[in-house]
Amino acid sequence: MFENANIFTAIIGFALVLGPLVVVHELGHYLVGRWFGVKAEAFSIGFGKELAGFTDRHGTRWKLSALPLGGYVQFAGDMNPASQPTQEWLDLPPQERDRTFQARTLGQRALIVAAGPVTNLLVAILIIAGFTFAYGKVVTEPVIGGFVAGSPAAQAGLQPGDRIIAVEGSSIDGFQELRDKVLPYPGENLDLTVERDGSQFDTQMVIGVHEEEDRFGNRFRMGQIGVFATAGELQPVGPIEALGAGTRETAKIMKLSLVGLWQILSGRRSVDELGGPIKIAKFSGEQLVSGWRAFIGFVALISINLAFINLLPIPVLDGGHLAFYAAEAIRRKPVSARGQEWAFRTGMALVLALMVFVTFIDLASLDLFGS
Repeated sequence: MFENANIFTAIIGFALVLGPLVVVHELGHYLVGRWFGVKAEAFSIGFGKELAGFTDRHGTRWKLSALPLGGYVQFAGDMNPASQPTQEWLDLPPQERDRTFQARTLGQRALIVAAGPVTNLLVAILIIAGFTFAYGKVVTEPVIGGFVAGSPAAQAGLQPGDRIIAVEGSSIDGFQELRDKVLPYPGENLDLTVERDGSQFDTQMVIGVHEEEDRFGNRFRMGQIGVFATAGELQPVGPIEALGAGTRETAKIMKLSLVGLWQILSGRRSVDELGGPIKIAKFSGEQLVSGWRAFIGFVALISINLAFINLLPIPVLDGGHLAFYAAEAIRRKPVSARGQEWAFRTGMALVLALMVFVTFIDLASLDLFGS
């Protein structure tokens, strides 16, 4: 591929990551909408002024727009940000109105909106499953093989050969499960159930804080209790098991995204760990020069994060629409048009403010990509 990460590789990597993921996200909306008989008036990659495009035989305008930070599908009848019926919609001829987004049932509208992030999750599942099927999985028993000097685990009295059978009351079968319970929680308390010489006992410790730097100078803060695993075994995996592994890994990353967001909001992690388009571009370029496996794995990670962000219950995002549909299902009537309009204005202001904020964080943390 490329030898060194720089601004050029960042731009290329960003386009290769975000472009296809935006396309599949919007295709999810588009295909489910078409399945329910809704006419799509426009399918745009990017926002703003159209740079190039064409109109297909169904009347959909497919276009590439000037601002390449997302995309959208505009369905017939979707005439305002809150997707509320308007007098313009009511004045449509019945046959034309029947092909609009607002003519669909509540459940159908929810499925159309949810289809975008769900498609991103499916892409990630397939990528992870493909890697698992192709290369197998490493199975490592949750048995302590050794310690880092002065580690929290050693200070808590654990010994080589101890088997960890439960973390925070939840049983584990492999060393990877222990790692998943430790890495995201630096500085937090940890309860372990340990088996030694046929007997069990509980022990507590505080997860250590470990900072690691990769070859590109990126620093990562993670939890560590300072134990080594015993030797693992590489096992082949069939297609069904690989799909299961892909689904579980995707769900785990979604959970870690939620945990990380909560840790930032509660002050347990720095806001500097947030990243915007500039940082994503930087990481994209770095993964591009690291080889195709690293890059495709990064695509899966960004696809999951794109789904996670879109499912947040913030008006103007897919999750905001779904929240309103949930409220409508519970109340048996939609939230008022005025209420939705104000909510979407507030949501738009929040999203724009967040974009500006993370961009400033990116600029403050990056040294023009180091070149």
